[in-house]
Amino acid sequence: MTETATTVDALDVLIVGAGISGIGAAHYLTTQLPGTSFAILEGRDRMGGTWNLFKYPGIRSDSDLHTFGFAFKPWTDKQSIADASRILDYLQEAIGEDGIGDKIRYQHKVISANWSSAECRWTVDVERGDTGETTQIKARWLFSGAGYYNYDEGYTPEFEGRDRFTGQVIHPQHWPEDLDYAGKKVVVIGSGATAVTLLPAMAEKADHVTMLQRTPSYILPLPKHDPVANIGRAVLGDERGYALARWKNILQQRVLFEACQRFPKTARRVIRGVNKKLLPEGFDVDTHFNPPYNPWDQRLCAVPDGDLFRTIRQGKASVVTDRIKTFTEKGILLESGQELEADIIVTATGLNLQLFGGVKLNLDGEPIAINESIVYRGFMLSGIPNFALAIGYTNSSWTLKVGLLCEHFVRLLAYMDARGYPAVRPIADSTMETRPLLDFGAGYVQRSMDWLPRQGVSEPWSMSMSYYKDRKSFAMDVADPNLEFTKQLPAADVQEKADAVSA
Repeated sequence: MTETATTVDALDVLIVGAGISGIGAAHYLTTQLPGTSFAILEGRDRMGGTWNLFKYPGIRSDSDLHTFGFAFKPWTDKQSIADASRILDYLQEAIGEDGIGDKIRYQHKVISANWSSAECRWTVDVERGDTGETTQIKARWLFSGAGYYNYDEGYTPEFEGRDRFTGQVIHPQHWPEDLDYAGKKVVVIGSGATAVTLLPAMAEKADHVTMLQRTPSYILPLPKHDPVANIGRAVLGDERGYALARWKNILQQRVLFEACQRFPKTARRVIRGVNKKLLPEGFDVDTHFNPPYNPWDQRLCAVPDGDLFRTIRQGKASVVTDRIKTFTEKGILLESGQELEADIIVTATGLNLQLFGGVKLNLDGEPIAINESIVYRGFMLSGIPNFALAIGYTNSSWTLKVGLLCEHFVRLLAYMDARGYPAVRPIADSTMETRPLLDFGAGYVQRSMDWLPRQGVSEPWSMSMSYYKDRKSFAMDVADPNLEFTKQLPAADVQEKADAVSA
């Protein structure tokens, strides 16, 4: 690989990731701060983030697109729970409508970033996949739209005897596009959103699909087509119909979450009743659909039009709740002594967390210990200047929070520009009580607690998961006493401006 260290740009904002968060940030910069220079760096050769990366059968949203979509762009497709190709089309339309296509630099992978207090700028090292070169970009602000997953490698636990299995073992994150599973026995290990998506999708061609789970998840059917949204659009038009559906679904999500949190026993009974009604008569609901935790201690899985339950009723798929003892030549031997025969085993065992796409952050040449920082309003980190990140909700649609924080981010930039502030950083009290960043029981979160940032116990240092609460919080004045603004430009910039005036 040829390595160079030439600086190719000096920008106001550098956005990392051309997924839904990065595209959203670009929209608000374009429409609300049109004089701001920015670029989006995308490590892969296509936009879309998650929706471009995953290729497994049936991949779809697990939130309705009227809330997962952008506030500024109506979702006009009839599908409410939508497949990946429709979401990619929607994102491509958003890029075209804002004219930001030429701002995206594909095959540009950010490796590291160093903040210079003397310059009040980030210097970002970028590896170009198309040329093999390493270049540098300077930027006043760094905005991470890369989410919190490791997109290079999924999580697969160690399975005893895996090498003995004579069939194929596949992780959904690395799905072979030419995989032929027609007429074959498939075992999907897992019980989360990916597993419940794969089961009905693969059952259309496979001989039989078995979902093998150690612990059940809460699963609820949602309509694939939202009649209120579709009728609303037909009567009120795209924008007002979309707004109606969006607010209806925001309220619906919040009511469901609050009900589950406040009345967990009742919520458990209701969900069990729905599951029992949709499953075959005599199905062992209490073994296979009865999680040991309360609803919304982990994310609920949505299945459009109850497709998972329908596939089970039709006998094309089954659920086994047990622990794996070992892989065998023909499949999987369970601790109960049962052996599941398989031609293909899919390890839908989750993802690994990785903030900022694995970018190494430095402050004046010294590595930044992210786990020692505290999140500020869910989009900045204590002690780190001019750095923003987009982390959406875990209990409702990701994009709802991303939209709010992007708008606040742009307001913060406008405030700083109007007053000549080149830099800002949140300052946290060293005696502040803290707790984990994500108060969520999912395995991928629990495995990563030690290196994630922390959150406080009250605003603005808490990681709110309430859209209504965040609307009020992000609407507040950006001039917060918890923020430290640099009050004058670095000496080099002052001299540069003086030279420009004298010339």
